[in-house]
Amino acid sequence: MNSTADHPSVSRVKAFLAGHDIDVEVRHLSETARSAADAAAALGVQVGQIASSIVFSIPEPLLIITSGRHRVDTELVASTAHLPKLGRADADFVKTWSGFVIGGVSPVAWQHDGLEYIPQTFIDEALNEHDEIWAAAGHSHVVFRTNFQDLARISNATAIFVGP
Repeated sequence: MNSTADHPSVSRVKAFLAGHDIDVEVRHLSETARSAADAAAALGVQVGQIASSIVFSIPEPLLIITSGRHRVDTELVASTAHLPKLGRADADFVKTWSGFVIGGVSPVAWQHDGLEYIPQTFIDEALNEHDEIWAAAGHSHVVFRTNFQDLARISNATAIFVGP
């Protein structure tokens, strides 16, 4: 059995996904999926199909689920969200608020202080160009397949243009 299968973060994501009426596939990768390019290469898909979870501080967390082919334009997103600016979130901030370590941050199943936590979330409209997208499932070697509509719904995300 793959050692990542029993990882607590992966189990939490799997339980969350099982509790929603969506078609998902969880895949354990032999190579890391710490970056969108790594994940795309391991899965044999386009980098634009990778849904990267990028966390900012406002000062609570703001989650941007972006297409792997985009960089988040922080000024554009701040303006769209009517925020003065998006602050950088370090690894400790991300772990504290999401319960995940950077490289395996799932867009769903967040935990803060042992309780479910739903951050303010935006999703990159560009992800809607693909029939299937892949997101981290709580570990740098585990991802799940879904689609734009289901991911937006289960993450409670608002679709926006995040940048080039």
